Amino acid sequence: MDRLTNIAQQFAAAKPVTAVQAFGSGNINDTFLVTIADDREPHFVLQRINTHVFQQPALVMQNMRILTEHISAKLLHSPTNVERRWAVPRVLLTRDDCDHWIEPDGAYWRAISFIDGSETIDLIQDLEHGREVGYALGKFHASISDLDPDRFADTLPGFHITPAYLAAYHQVLPTTEVTIDRSVEHCLNFVRERQEWARVLEDAKSAGKLPLRLIHGDPKVNNVLICTTTQRGIGIIDLDTVKPGLIHYDIGDCLRSGCNPLGEETQEWERVQFDTQMCRAILQGYLSQASGFLTEDDYAYLFDGIRLIAFELGLRFFTDYLAGNVYFKVKYPTHNLDRALVQFQLTASIEAQELEIRSIIEELRA
Repeated sequence: MDRLTNIAQQFAAAKPVTAVQAFGSGNINDTFLVTIADDREPHFVLQRINTHVFQQPALVMQNMRILTEHISAKLLHSPTNVERRWAVPRVLLTRDDCDHWIEPDGAYWRAISFIDGSETIDLIQDLEHGREVGYALGKFHASISDLDPDRFADTLPGFHITPAYLAAYHQVLPTTEVTIDRSVEHCLNFVRERQEWARVLEDAKSAGKLPLRLIHGDPKVNNVLICTTTQRGIGIIDLDTVKPGLIHYDIGDCLRSGCNPLGEETQEWERVQFDTQMCRAILQGYLSQASGFLTEDDYAYLFDGIRLIAFELGLRFFTDYLAGNVYFKVKYPTHNLDRALVQFQLTASIEAQELEIRSIIEELRA
């Protein structure tokens, strides 16, 4: 029995493992689809948690179990919707009733159920797909809005805290050895002009205007499950980043990734534009599910969240470029600089369309 089959067998109960193959396009954890001799549930997902990113994997699993058990209990006691299903993966246990398996070398493995009849799509296809992405995030937020965030560990301290990223930038800047060319100068000026504003969400949180809630942490398009039959959103996966935070981080990140038709990796950064029609579609789907728990202050800071998260990611890319590309994987020396230019241009496009975006928010909340 080879290594992967032996690991998978720990989670397969008495059912023989017949195949293990690489699965998905994630770049954090190693993910495999396991096939077992079981007519009812022939597949499950096996993952090795990246302990360089998630340094306390036991807390990741604790968070995941609380979350998935909460949503599953709600689904069990709610009326069945024959037109639109909603699914959440189950954490599978080993033969010793553990939610993980640790190899002698310290590799940390877990298994979750496979949601049949679903797919993930890397890029938003059209406005209807955008609405489904927004629906899925809104449904997810609504389903966990009654969970106490104090029950959850913060497995990624500092994540999405823009002032902390700005402080890291100012630490790196005096030590950088990069050439200050036109592109670098543009980024330096862009950050300088916005650094005082970068505290907007954290200041609102400190003032008690925005409460800590549970957030997904990484609600990008390909973390939304789409039903292969109806093409509707039926769930959100990749729950490792679930943690206490501001829902504005999730909304901003979803719109940042979904409303840039050229994508994050384009080298034509000057052509990058924030697509307000897609923004409308995503927010329409989101608010159809989430409006019930949003407050006046939540709405008041939605635009700031959309603007801030694009700026924040640009700041992170630019800082990493100045530091010598030590965090994000790169394919060429200026890759992080190009990524930063894309996000800063997206931020500028959001700023230029502020009145229209705010108008969309007001229209949809009515």
